[in-house]
Amino acid sequence: MRTTVDIPDELRAQLLALAARRGLRGYSELVREAIAYYLEKELRREEGAKEVLKLAGSWSAEDAAAFRERVEELWKRWPR
Repeated sequence: MRTTVDIPDELRAQLLALAARRGLRGYSELVREAIAYYLEKELRREEGAKEVLKLAGSWSAEDAAAFRERVEELWKRWPR
């Protein structure tokens, strides 16, 4: 299926350069690969969140607070 997506010039140039290094004529395959990777990552994250929510109430208040603090520290360092 064809669709139109606006891509900034800098990203387009990077896609074209990567495609050329891989011996591809265009960057469609790279875009499909990136979308598949992103969707898989998001689905795993959603499933992980569901699993964590199942644990609600199983930790002490202190353990939960310590875990929350650690997660917040990790999120600050997570690349976006």
